[in-house]
Amino acid sequence: MKIENRTELKEYRIECQKKQSADCRVLVCGGTGCLASGSGKIYEKLKELTKDHTGVEVKIGEEIAHTKVMKSGCHGFCEMGPLVRIEPYNYLYIKVKLEDCEEIYNETILGGRPVERLLYKMDGVTYPSQEEIPFYAKQTRLVLKNCGHIDAEHIGGALAVGAYAGIEKALFEMTPEAVIQTIYDSNLRGRGGAGFRTGRKWQQVASQKEKIRYVVCNGDEGDPGAFMDRSIMEGDPHRMIEGMMIAAYAVQAQEGYIYVRAEYPLAIERLKTAIRQAEAIGLLGDNILGTNFSFHLHINRGAGAFVCGEGSALTASIEGKRGMPRVKPPRTVEQGLWARPTVLNNVETYANVPMIVTNGADWFKGIGTPESPGTKAFALTGNVRNTGLIEVPMGITLREVIYDIGGGIQNDKKFKAVQIGGPSGGCLTEDQLDSKMDFDSLAKIGAMIGSGGLVIMDEDTCMVEVARFFMSFTQRESCGKCVPCREGTKRMLEILERIVAGNGKPSDMEELRELADMIESTALCGLGKSAPKPVISTMNAFEEEYLEHINEKRCRTGVCSNLRKFQIDPEICKGCSKCARNCPAGAIEGVLKSPYHINQEKCIKCGACMEQCPFKAIHIEK
Repeated sequence: MKIENRTELKEYRIECQKKQSADCRVLVCGGTGCLASGSGKIYEKLKELTKDHTGVEVKIGEEIAHTKVMKSGCHGFCEMGPLVRIEPYNYLYIKVKLEDCEEIYNETILGGRPVERLLYKMDGVTYPSQEEIPFYAKQTRLVLKNCGHIDAEHIGGALAVGAYAGIEKALFEMTPEAVIQTIYDSNLRGRGGAGFRTGRKWQQVASQKEKIRYVVCNGDEGDPGAFMDRSIMEGDPHRMIEGMMIAAYAVQAQEGYIYVRAEYPLAIERLKTAIRQAEAIGLLGDNILGTNFSFHLHINRGAGAFVCGEGSALTASIEGKRGMPRVKPPRTVEQGLWARPTVLNNVETYANVPMIVTNGADWFKGIGTPESPGTKAFALTGNVRNTGLIEVPMGITLREVIYDIGGGIQNDKKFKAVQIGGPSGGCLTEDQLDSKMDFDSLAKIGAMIGSGGLVIMDEDTCMVEVARFFMSFTQRESCGKCVPCREGTKRMLEILERIVAGNGKPSDMEELRELADMIESTALCGLGKSAPKPVISTMNAFEEEYLEHINEKRCRTGVCSNLRKFQIDPEICKGCSKCARNCPAGAIEGVLKSPYHINQEKCIKCGACMEQCPFKAIHIEK
């Protein structure tokens, strides 16, 4: 059917809500992480079990009777996947295996009873309801509200929970100028990294004399450890699409492009499905809801270049050119895609827009901080107990994120640092745990939110190696157009590699700072300018580790293999000779039944001795 007007949309939404009102809804996580852990087979098994039971009818993505089994998007609690949510009980089953399906079917789907062993437990407390689990209870999920709670592959699930209500309001109750003013008044800032005011960007595009305009979504998301945008595209694609539609109406654009990295095949597939379904019922295309507003959406797959996260490189890539930044001005709002005025925001930014239009600017400003209102999604990874996708109000502290939501550091080790904002961000230490996580607060301490990656590091992390890793990534991903980034990052990487290999020189740190200053001052684009941040922030916070590597040829964590020094504790060694027999370099000397020792000149730092010692008498000197 084609929805021709506002009344028909309202009627269709009510119809979708009725179809969703099942006695039991089984939401199997269909996000990339859980699918990789086997949730697809769990989904198929639960489908099979419910079909075989008499009196239970299941039609995936269509009209349902008593039970519905469906694929949702990412639930966020990635550490505990595969995940299965059972409604109306709100049970969340963790680490579900294929062999658990029959028990879930018999106990919960048929009996309404929880499978206790599959519920989340922490410190002796069992949490039957998903909303009670500390990981979720401490969050404010607005953009991610529907992820894990609706069918990610059918528009009916999205419409049932209010999708396209924002564009409906905009088309029938607001002028384009009023929409822009609402977004401006809300002080929504771009969630892609720089935090530029979204309403201001839309104003600049709307004010251009050129009437052919474009709306572009940056779904490239190339930061290591970041998967916020991917989860939105996989779990609630209609929210982002609706945000783009509202932007197009506001600036009077008729064409939109979603740029998605090719490494996100599931996101691409679900976006294609969402666009196809929206077009089929008349929510995308010509004369939407019987108005004069027309909007067509296209998907472009990126080739995986990190630099295409930069606006001018992204638009060049869509045009079929090599993805490389250009000199500015003119900026994208003036001459973007095909040299036309272009609104360019990322996935999460667009996903905020429908809520703001529906609820108003004041509602949005009531969340977060005055200068950074709203929420922010973060990918919580690294040495933290509860890894996953979270959404929190702007202004929350790092301590709350790591310890209240993340559950603290794995294995009760000591917190050391957090890398925030990916390769473009900085490294924050224990002294900064109470720092507020908003655009301006982080900028004051030399960090940035970036796209939202949070990599937590414990006491066993070598900060020099961390700097080398991020510089290696940035250097490898440099487009090579400008000399400061192409050659400067290469020189910085060479110095860092020399330091971790045990060949550092006293002058290295000064040279790193000089190179960093040159790159930050002269690189062509924002990605190049921010490339030295991980190095400078780790040098400032952990200077003593750099000096140990350079002057003492020692890595206190034992991560840098060339700088490891293995020692045998004579108080523990039993003289069994197992270490000596397994040493490929013949570096372990001694006699049976007496403590052995390691000849450091012969030792090749392989660690075979420590792996083989049955008495744990061998350790790395720190």
